[in-house]
Amino acid sequence: MAKRIVECERCKYYPNQNPVPGEGNPEAEIIFVGEAPGAKENETGRPFVGAAGQFLEEMLNSIGLERSDVFIANCLKYQPPGNRDPLPDEISFQLPFLKKQIAIIKPKLIVFLGRHAMKALLPGNEAPISAIHGQLIEEKGQFYLPLYHPAAALYKESTKQTHLDDFAKIPGYMDKIYAETDR
Repeated sequence: MAKRIVECERCKYYPNQNPVPGEGNPEAEIIFVGEAPGAKENETGRPFVGAAGQFLEEMLNSIGLERSDVFIANCLKYQPPGNRDPLPDEISFQLPFLKKQIAIIKPKLIVFLGRHAMKALLPGNEAPISAIHGQLIEEKGQFYLPLYHPAAALYKESTKQTHLDDFAKIPGYMDKIYAETDR
């Protein structure tokens, strides 16, 4: 999939722009999905390597996980101009790449890092992320967990504990998922 993403000239906003296809364990039980790469991600071609990525790693470590245990991707595979939010038509166009990655990896849990990822993969869910963050959702046999984007804690320090509390639920949710899928 990474090769196909790199070859997609229609996905790029600028010539010679670095793709950020996603990375991690191809057999991961958990996929974390953000919205779009930022400047650091564009420079390195890796997802979540800036300040938000450092906080994501801290949260992973808080539940005994490393980046190498999970798969991390974004809805968009290239940084939008001016680091703006992704537009709905951009997400629609690039979403098949993410859906194919999910189909290949077959995670037990997909964690949304922010509202754009949630709306991309659960388009029928109209609830704001503020109302359902940290709550496990099952739809058609797939489990989802909407969380605030890690960057939110960088802009509003008071939300950091909410992020950590929501992340702390993941091990228990995984136990529940195992119990339900092993029947």
